[in-house]
Amino acid sequence: MINKVDIFDTTLRDGEQVPGCKLNTEEKIIIAKQLEELGVDIIEAGFPVSSPGDFRSVVEISKAIKNPIVCALSRAVEQDIKVAAESLSYAKRGRIHTGIATSEMHRVHKLRLTEEQLLEKAVFCVKYAKTFVEDVEFYAEDAGRTDNVFLAKVIQAVVNAGATVLNIPDTTGYCLPQQYGEKIKFLKENVKGIEKCTLSTHCHDDLGLSTANSVSGVFNGARQVECTINGIGERAGNTALEEVVMILKQHSHLGYDTNINTKLLSKTSKMVADIMKMPVQANKAIIGDNAFAHSSGIHQDGVIKHRENYEIMNPLDVGVDQSTITLTARSGRAAVAYKAKLLGYNVTKDELNVIYATFIKIADKQKTVTDEDLLSILKG
Repeated sequence: MINKVDIFDTTLRDGEQVPGCKLNTEEKIIIAKQLEELGVDIIEAGFPVSSPGDFRSVVEISKAIKNPIVCALSRAVEQDIKVAAESLSYAKRGRIHTGIATSEMHRVHKLRLTEEQLLEKAVFCVKYAKTFVEDVEFYAEDAGRTDNVFLAKVIQAVVNAGATVLNIPDTTGYCLPQQYGEKIKFLKENVKGIEKCTLSTHCHDDLGLSTANSVSGVFNGARQVECTINGIGERAGNTALEEVVMILKQHSHLGYDTNINTKLLSKTSKMVADIMKMPVQANKAIIGDNAFAHSSGIHQDGVIKHRENYEIMNPLDVGVDQSTITLTARSGRAAVAYKAKLLGYNVTKDELNVIYATFIKIADKQKTVTDEDLLSILKG
């Protein structure tokens, strides 16, 4: 049995909260259309009440997008919810994403509410949002640091109020994977009627665990993952869409699948990086420039003999044309002969020994040996 996992992309909302990454409406539409082509199930288009620009972006994305659900964020505030509903008036399928922080830390030091007051606000925001749209997602901000018993009490209240999706964010990136998975499991086992709702993960990367936590959430019953392209987002970022999708794809034996066309991951990554002026680090999993590059002689020899010796993914599956053999001082004869062949030279063993001696001298002086450098060596 295959369990479908919905991909909720918040690149245009949470991802845009990175300093210096502000997008205009036209840029948001370009990215939204690419996300639709990629196969994203839900696009969180913005926080409409925050600014006229954000409101316009949600309106125009709603007009431009046909297949994904378009989602608008709000706080547990009447005006927020009303404005979110107005921004979604053109959406083929609209969702209001509303909620409130549930941890004792946020309740006492930010909201300054009693538990009873918090529960009242949680129920109010869901019920009010339901007067505008059927699809209402509730977020329990800082659920990662919320006591599970109280969290279940809040979730029970919003399930009773009509929430359709239940977002359990690890807002501060605090949880360990086992903790987060157990939190999802606890809710599934202790909230009546939760089977009628979709449990969602929304994990941040403050400790580098956002992807691990999201996957742990899926393994324990979550069927929606909130994420961003390239993992961009507040502070250390969000769960990276490409990582979660490829983990589920590579471990297909576990029975999870998404609608994502993975062959568009590299293209989408580059588009978002270029438009948001947020370069992707070279060693970034899945879509970094070095994700399928090999410079160690041992690794190069292994990949040349059989790609899967060192690559668990086919680069074509994520939209990368081929693996890269980068010639450095750590490269061996096999890599030099391989690159020479690509350049049209079939060298003998004796010729290779001579070429390699020259190659090493050059490689010791510079970081990499380019194809032009190798051609010069081959031509003698």
